[in-house]
Amino acid sequence: MPSIKELEDLVVQVRRDILRQVHKVNSGHPGGSLGCAEFFVALFQVVMSRKEGFDMNGADEDLFFLSNGHISPVFYSVLARSGYFPVEELNTFRLLNSRLQGHPTTHEGLPGIRVASGSLGQGMSVSIGAALAKKLNNDPHMVYTLCGDGELQEGQNWEAIMYAASNQVDNLIVSIDYNGQQIDGSLDQVLSMGNIRAKFEAFGWLVIDVEQGNDIQSILNGLQTAKAHSGKGKPICVLLHTIMGNGVDFMMHTHDWHGKAPNDAQLATALEQNPETLGDY
Repeated sequence: MPSIKELEDLVVQVRRDILRQVHKVNSGHPGGSLGCAEFFVALFQVVMSRKEGFDMNGADEDLFFLSNGHISPVFYSVLARSGYFPVEELNTFRLLNSRLQGHPTTHEGLPGIRVASGSLGQGMSVSIGAALAKKLNNDPHMVYTLCGDGELQEGQNWEAIMYAASNQVDNLIVSIDYNGQQIDGSLDQVLSMGNIRAKFEAFGWLVIDVEQGNDIQSILNGLQTAKAHSGKGKPICVLLHTIMGNGVDFMMHTHDWHGKAPNDAQLATALEQNPETLGDY
């Protein structure tokens, strides 16, 4: 297993990947991507049980579905640096005919992508289907998904949340990127979600809080605790208290960088704050 230092070094390189991808095409979503870098690194490098190669069936391994698909830059970076496709392909982000579109899609055949996730609110439903399929196939592996906190304003999520608890989908771990920001402002300003933990618990879920959602060890502890509680009759929600734009001082704690690329000067400043650790592409 990689050391915490090795994981942290990878997080820094992932931040650089995110920034360089969106800067190159002056398009994309750096804020949420930066806020979830530690989560993706922890999940793919340590937590998930993955087999060699990639197939859409996904039997005999853990599965991951990204619901808030606009944070594709972090997903692509971690997939590439976890061996799913060449790191150099990050250069093609959002270009015509690229496999790395702004929102993940499946028809290009990019390894690691199991579902298109451009429309918000659908990932949890897909994950429940995959988790039920594993149960039917007597496959003991887990299904993981990531949703945004603002995404929970979509009503389909609550039908899924209700269904998962009612049907004891207890091989499912849903993480929430709980940064309190969305495209038009703070979560409370746009449409307050109230007490998200209490809502999930009222629907019959087990909820685990990760107060330091940008700390590798805290994330590992939270996800490993969640996995230890699987198979006990309840779906599990992990509330990741993250910071949008984490690691770049002028992008942090604001919705301004939800979907805006840095200019040349801003990119240089951001990269100075995240010195290269493993090699750019």
